[in-house]
This record gives sequence, C-alpha cells and structure tokens, in this order.
Amino acid sequence: MRYTEHRWMNPSAPSEDEIFEVYYATRQFYQETQYREDLDRASVWYHTLAAQNRRELEKMRGDINLLGWFCRKRER
Repeated sequence: MRYTEHRWMNPSAPSEDEIFEVYYATRQFYQETQYREDLDRASVWYHTLAAQNRRELEKMRGDINLLGWFCRKRER
C-alpha cells in the first residue's frame, strides 16, 4: 500500500461555537453539582439542628417550670 493511498485524518480545530457550547455545558454541570452539594450540606445541617432542638425540648419538658411557678403565686 502506497502512502498516497492512505488518508490520514487531521482533526480540524473546533469552531468558536463548539468551544462555547462545550464551555457552557461544562459550566452548567459545575453549577448544578455545586448547587446540589450546597443543598446536601444545608439539609444535613438542618436535620442535625432539628434533632438537637428536639433533644433540648424533651429536656426542657422535664425541668421544673420556675416561671410558671412564680406567675401562679402572683395570680393568687
């Protein structure tokens, strides 16, 4: 096989439109992953805080209600 019979493929340089399409898709993907990671972090923070607040509420329900005790004395 002779050299002239063999065609070599030379990749052409991408057009500006193709470059911007790839950049835009990459940027959108990055923004979406960043948004989802932030949402996951906020969700974990919220659920941790909610659990802590529930524990504190149960603890407060078991405490003596000093304010109510003082307010009842004034009403009499």
